[in-house]
Amino acid sequence: MADFSRVLAGPYATMLLADLGAEVVKVESPAGDDTRSWQPPVRDGVSTYYLGINRNKRSIALDLKDADDAAAARELARRADVVVENFKPGGLARFGLDYDSVSAGNPGVLYASISGFGSGPEGASLPGYDLIVQAISGLMSLTGDPEGEPYRAGISVFDVMAGLHATIGVLSALNRRHETGRGQHIEVNLLSSALSGLVNHSSAYVAGGVVPFRMGNSHPSLFPYEPLPCADGDLIITAGNNGQFRKLVEVLGVPELADDPRFARNEDRTANRDELRPLLVDRLRTRTKMQWFRDIIGAGVPCGPINTVDQGVDFATEVGLDPVVTVGEGRAAVPSVRNPIRFSETPADYRLPPPGLDEHGAVLRDWLAAPVAGAGQTREGTA
Repeated sequence: MADFSRVLAGPYATMLLADLGAEVVKVESPAGDDTRSWQPPVRDGVSTYYLGINRNKRSIALDLKDADDAAAARELARRADVVVENFKPGGLARFGLDYDSVSAGNPGVLYASISGFGSGPEGASLPGYDLIVQAISGLMSLTGDPEGEPYRAGISVFDVMAGLHATIGVLSALNRRHETGRGQHIEVNLLSSALSGLVNHSSAYVAGGVVPFRMGNSHPSLFPYEPLPCADGDLIITAGNNGQFRKLVEVLGVPELADDPRFARNEDRTANRDELRPLLVDRLRTRTKMQWFRDIIGAGVPCGPINTVDQGVDFATEVGLDPVVTVGEGRAAVPSVRNPIRFSETPADYRLPPPGLDEHGAVLRDWLAAPVAGAGQTREGTA
């Protein structure tokens, strides 16, 4: 796999595919991926942002404005099973690295392009940054206090979604190629991923004509489904159906609420949340959040404390998810977050720590200089 992507969406997709067995060559400019300089925080002087999305790859630094380096990049693309890029639409054409050029010499290639707003004439020129898409898509209008300012999500949520969509697209196209032998162009853009990822909110408008609005931590269609205050802090409680609500109020010692006509059904609880909330809070304030957490979870009602990231990792460890893996050995070893997909037969493999810039450049240049018969015609022996 030839990875011409930078920053987050593309590198995240290619890392996931590398975990699942793809041999990924990360092509960087001589200055390196932007995320190498996105610091702090750092580990041994290297950006943890970069480390988090680039394991299991080999790095080669190529200046596409240099004739020899551009030729090496084209040869890499000619030999690749999959090409992933997130340049502005059309940006690679001048180097002979766009889909039409690559597929002419490699007709079986699966070529995945990730952009901000698609490749059409209206969106191709627009720069695609996650924060911009959070704003344009409407997500920020839904995030934050109802009386306050719109807020961005705490992570680059649409970069991650687009990376996942690109991964799904590559795997689907790979399966199709097994059936037909034909490659294809796969296009993903952040705005489409955002509108898909807004799920019930985008559907509220598209299917119902309703424009959603900011509700803080409340849910427009469910209650309780938010933080509720206990004696020492908030506990998230999510009673998603009538059975869970009945179990909740039994644990809280107010079972009669389940039969109160104001609260008997979810739509009733949602409509009358301002009446129900203080009744639940009166009970919750009598004990600590962790005391209630144990009892409410024990009754089969979803709930959880609001953790910091370190506490979230610790909790995943406590429940047996083994969230941290070590990639590499000795001083080069890097702790990394485990691939979230579990396989019974073909588990994710953590072979290589995130590469230094051009760490494998010499070996890869030698490989690209050696002739390979049938590149682009067979899927044997390609990257």
